[in-house]
This record gives sequence, structure tokens and C-alpha cells, in this order.
Amino acid sequence: MWTRDFSLYFGARAVSLLGDAMMPVAAALAVGARYGVAGVGYVLAVWTATCVLLIVFGGVFADRIGARAMMVGADVARAVTQGVLAVAFLTGSPPLWLLLAGSALSGAATAMFQPGVNGMVPLVARDPQRANGVLKVADAMCQLAGPAVAGVLTVAFGAGTVYAVDAGTFVVSGLCLALIRPAPAPAGTRTSMTRDLRRGWVEFTSRTWMWSVIVIWIFFGLFVFGPYIPLASRLVGEQFGWVMAALGAGTVAGGVIAMRLRPARPLAAGAVALIGFVAIPLPLALGSPLPVLLAGHVIGGTAWAFWSVMWSTSVQTLVPPEVLNRVTAYEVAGSVSGLAVGQAVVGPLAEVVSARHLLMVSSVVCLGVVAALLLVRPIRRQTSAAIRSATREAPEPSRIV
Repeated sequence: MWTRDFSLYFGARAVSLLGDAMMPVAAALAVGARYGVAGVGYVLAVWTATCVLLIVFGGVFADRIGARAMMVGADVARAVTQGVLAVAFLTGSPPLWLLLAGSALSGAATAMFQPGVNGMVPLVARDPQRANGVLKVADAMCQLAGPAVAGVLTVAFGAGTVYAVDAGTFVVSGLCLALIRPAPAPAGTRTSMTRDLRRGWVEFTSRTWMWSVIVIWIFFGLFVFGPYIPLASRLVGEQFGWVMAALGAGTVAGGVIAMRLRPARPLAAGAVALIGFVAIPLPLALGSPLPVLLAGHVIGGTAWAFWSVMWSTSVQTLVPPEVLNRVTAYEVAGSVSGLAVGQAVVGPLAEVVSARHLLMVSSVVCLGVVAALLLVRPIRRQTSAAIRSATREAPEPSRIV
């Protein structure tokens, strides 16, 4: 698996993920100190909403000109955006409008980057599940180190240093991606943007197991993921970095398990594992001490990583390569749309409803999401045999474009 191209892709993702893992802590501490929970929620919501609105176009562009080219361009744009915010924090207190503008530009660049993340894996690895497991472990290690590093840097040097480091990670990521040498793309028939969007939509909606997960995931983002960072940062305070690090430790475990365990029904197994995610919001809602919070985040991170690998592998292997980026764009747009709304409304809600009560709602919804996933027959009955068959029929990674 560790070919030159996969090693470069792994390096690009690892360093970029490290920067990404630092940002929630930096934003929660720096923006929260200036503009409160509402400010944190608005900054995160603008980023997410911009990404959701533009990501389907990112999928079309990635299928037209190549995922790698789009990802390199997006890394350049994000390096500039985060660099500007770094200067603003280092030289004073940036106004809220600048933070919102930076979030919007960064979200737009992410919309151009994210569709290729799924599409690149089959290009550089013959065993997508193992590759996804390795990448998830890298993600987890970054989640483990990033929040702790961000917390220390923010306290010692201020948020500007964290934003500057994040800008540097995008530079390194772009360089690694630029060095990957995929096979030249074959000449294809150029169609209109509308037709490309429609083709991606048809491919997305024709797979019941896929759109069913996304519909369910809207509620997960709205009630669980969206409110989590603003509410948890308020309740935990300066120890939020350690809580996020525990989440990363759990994700390491989940990624390693997903590399070795190949269940007969991957999505069903992932849904059952997702029950463990309730260990994240529930202890927060109950006001548990820090050791219990850390243990809960380890359990929740393990559950989240295992589900993520099962899901990513299913998408990468059961969707035709020529439309994978577009389908991924619709999948990501749908799954994070609820997240954007949840981030936007959590600030005003937290002014009238206690954070612990909101997190109790998150715990109940988490269990409801698991039940809904298992009640949908195409999700419950999808088999690993179908994934293995699709993998065997796919071209060699070096021959896919």
C-alpha cells in the first residue's frame, strides 16, 4: 500500500488534518473570549454553510479537471486566508466581520477540496478499507495532538500563532499533492455544468443506502455535531483541549479496529458501533468530572472512527470512479447541512436553554439516529461481498483518473 503516491497523499492529509484539529480549540478560545458562544457558533456556521452551498460545484470541477488539481488550488487559497487571519490576531483583536469573511473564504476553498478526498483514495490505494483505516488513524493522531498543541500555543503565544501554523500546514499539503503523478485523464465528452450536476444527482439518488444515510445525518448534524463544540467549550473551559485529545485517542483505536475487522454488513456494523458516540454528549449533560469526560470521548471517538471507515469505503467502492467526486459532493453537502444550522442556532438557544439540557437532547437524538440507520433495509443489508466485488472490478490505482 505504501507506494510513492499513497505516501505523498498520506503526508498531505496528515499535516493538513493536524492544522484542522488545532482550529476548533483556537476558535473556541479566541473567538469565544471576544464574542461568546454566539460568536463561535456564527464563525463555524458561516464556514459550514459556504462549504455546503458550493461543494456540489467542487465535485463537478474535480471530475472535469481532476481532484488533485482542485485540492492543490484549494490548499493555496486556504493558506492565504488563514495567513491573513493570523496577522489580524497577531496585530490586535480582529473584528467579527473579518472572522466571518475568513470563514466564508475558507469554507469556499474547502468546498473545492473536499470532493477529491474520497476520489483520491482509489487512485492511490488498491485496498480502500485499509487505506481509509490508515488515514483515520492519522486523523485520530492529529485529533490527539492538535487540540493539546493548540491549547498550549493559544495560552502561550495567542491565537495568531495557531492560525499561522494552520496556514503552514496547507502549504505543505499542497506541495505533497502537487508531487503526486496520477495517470493522464482520458479525453471525455464535455457537457454543460447543468448536465454534470444532474448526472451526479441521479447517481446519488439512485442509491437508497446512500441518500437514506444522508437524510438521517442531517438530524445528527443539527442536534449533535452542530451544537457540540460551542456547548462543550463553554462547559469544559480551558480543559477543552484535553477533551478533544481524548476524542483523538479514541479515533486512533477505532481506525485500527476498522483496518483489521471486515464485517459482513459494514454499514450495519458501523451503525451499531455508533451507539458508543452517545458517551460524548451524555457525560457533559450530566456534569460528569473530567476523567469521565475523557473516557466518554475515547469511547465516542472509537465509535465515530469505525463508522467513518465503513461509510467511506462503501462510497469509494460502490460509486463509479467517473462520477465519484460529484456524488461525494452531494453526500458531503447533505451530511453537513444540518451541521451548519446547528452551529448557527446553538448560540441563541444557549441564551434561553441551559447547555446541559441541550446536550441531553443531543444524547437522545444520537440514539435515535442509530435506530433510524438500522431500520432502513438497504443500509442494514448492504454486504461486504458487494464491496469486494466492486474493488476487484475496479482498475489498478495507477490507471484510474
